[in-house]
Amino acid sequence: MNKTTCGCLIATLIVALVLSIGFNMIQSLALLGGATGTLEPKTPLHEKVEVTGKENSPAKIVHLDLEGIISSMHAGGFLAEALPSVDELKRSLEQAVEDKDVKAIVLRVNSPGGEVTASDTIYNAVKKAAAKKPVVVFMDSVAASGGYYVACGATKVVASETTLTASIGVIMESMSYHELFGKIGLGSQTFTSGAFKDTLSGARPMRDDEKVYVQALVNDMYDRFLGIVSEARKVPKDVLKSTVADGRVVTGRQALASKLVDQIGYIEDAYALAKELGKAPDAAVVKYHPAATLLSALGLAASKSGAPAKIELDLSGGVKTKLQPGMLYYLPGSYLH
Repeated sequence: MNKTTCGCLIATLIVALVLSIGFNMIQSLALLGGATGTLEPKTPLHEKVEVTGKENSPAKIVHLDLEGIISSMHAGGFLAEALPSVDELKRSLEQAVEDKDVKAIVLRVNSPGGEVTASDTIYNAVKKAAAKKPVVVFMDSVAASGGYYVACGATKVVASETTLTASIGVIMESMSYHELFGKIGLGSQTFTSGAFKDTLSGARPMRDDEKVYVQALVNDMYDRFLGIVSEARKVPKDVLKSTVADGRVVTGRQALASKLVDQIGYIEDAYALAKELGKAPDAAVVKYHPAATLLSALGLAASKSGAPAKIELDLSGGVKTKLQPGMLYYLPGSYLH
């Protein structure tokens, strides 16, 4: 090996070593930032103009999206932008409220619902924003159960003719496999501190008192949902219970007839309504997106738990909904199977 070749090899190894050290340092900083919350300060979200306004008008309408199953789970790394979290939507609402040039907000909902607490958290954020600036919810293909729950926090609700909405109700399920255990000779030993500690366990039959207990939980959550809808839509709870609040899904036109939405239209109608409510006919429509960073580009931003980002390939095309056992959901029953 001549001196030139040897020198190039050494130089290459040195560069590779430096890059490796730098890569590991960035990853360590990302993990530390996820654990302490001190290395990732909230930077303002950037704006992208979707619909231009009149020249020289600073007024803006912010368009936000709520897409897919509503969940409190956090997507790590570069997936966080593709799967915005509850916190990200709250952050977007807060920035829109704080910006004096933003006159109203349009929240496009395309969701069958999701976790009870996550849906309630977003509903509360929407309601707080609507107390300061007009918030118009536009229902896309589906805004059912938790999606409709969120919409109840808005100033006005616009649905398409073909929107599927309502599904006012709560669902919880578990899988029973104790009979299968008996057939193949398996069993389980469970030690609990109380009679209800292993409720919903599929390893044994469910007792009658457990069924009463779980049903009471579901009823309690349903009563809250019903109260939210009744207050938002000015429809008595008993009227809702005897008509559309039995878990059924309805079309946008049927929802209008039942006073669940304010008007039928398209996203452009939602923009027009937002401009009217915000007294900003010349406003532009903008969307938010996070600023690109080195960590997000490399997919190294840590999840809230401080664990490295994990990428999973879903070969089902997103058709199969993954739900956590023993959790309450605002979802149509069809999404559980």
